Amino acid sequence: MIEEAFTGSVVIDLGAIARNYRYLREQAAPSECAAVVKADAYGLGVEPVARRLAREGCRKFFVATLAEARELRALVPDASIYVFDGVVGGEAEALAAARAIPVLNSLEQIERWAARGPAVLHVDTGMTRLGLSTTEVRQLAAEPARLRGLDVDYVLTHLACADEPGHPLNRSQLARFDHLRAQLPPAPTSIGNSAAIFIDEQHRGDLVRPGIALYGGNPFLDRANPMAPVVTLAGRILQIRPVDEGLTVGYGATYGVAPPTRLAVVGVGYADGYPRILGNRGAGAIAGRHVPVVGRVSMDLLTVDVSNVPPAESRVGDWVELIGTEIGIDKVAAAADTISYEILTGLGRRLHREHRS
Repeated sequence: MIEEAFTGSVVIDLGAIARNYRYLREQAAPSECAAVVKADAYGLGVEPVARRLAREGCRKFFVATLAEARELRALVPDASIYVFDGVVGGEAEALAAARAIPVLNSLEQIERWAARGPAVLHVDTGMTRLGLSTTEVRQLAAEPARLRGLDVDYVLTHLACADEPGHPLNRSQLARFDHLRAQLPPAPTSIGNSAAIFIDEQHRGDLVRPGIALYGGNPFLDRANPMAPVVTLAGRILQIRPVDEGLTVGYGATYGVAPPTRLAVVGVGYADGYPRILGNRGAGAIAGRHVPVVGRVSMDLLTVDVSNVPPAESRVGDWVELIGTEIGIDKVAAAADTISYEILTGLGRRLHREHRS
């Protein structure tokens, strides 16, 4: 039972995360399956998520920063924790103290980490983001002493277009990766993100790193989502407004109401992570019926047209699903001209949060 103090609720299905992990692990076999839990497990709570994944047998986790590694270390004391940002500034000693394994992205980072323990070498093959450039890999090949004392767990790369399996850059990046890693000491590889797991064995490497798929997002742009939904966002109806005259709704008067109409004012807004752009574009669901968002989304409120829902099923105090089994996370993201990652990580702190097993 949700306290009346809350007008918005997000439920995170840990059982669904566990099922998604098992499915991804099966799809990736014989490659090992890690889990990406950066950004507070994509906004869903790293403590319950990491503990649940550990119960499923996950022993390798990726985070973005030293701070995230420290937090995660307390939750999974025996796991391997890899840090995508690598060794930033003077963090080497702190990373070692946290028993975190940096993903080394430059010659400078390799120098900072020398002889401190295991590491991952990140080779950039087409993202032009973090990672060793072609020139830097050639320098390492010409000066092997730079890697002396470095225990390389994996050589890693990241695919730019894995969510489009037929994109030519996928094959191009694999070819570049094979060429560059051949110039480095032999080591296992890590290639596959969520989408790459499903392409083929070549796109996986020895260790895959699913992220969004764990949390129910579709890893692809052009095919059905194979993952179980994880998140349900709902808002409480605060007021029902019967409209029997021509009126407009919300700031800017962007929506005109044609009577007779029943409107429900819902206690969720952009401060809760429901994007403002979804005014006149988004939708909710009540008792299996879709109801459009009308007028602009404001900080604390949004309005839906419930004319097609029987009054007995749309009363003050009832709940409107805004993300869930009826209104999928990727549908919401598409309507907002964004991606599911941004929707999940933007869910507001004042929402009532519940983690279900």
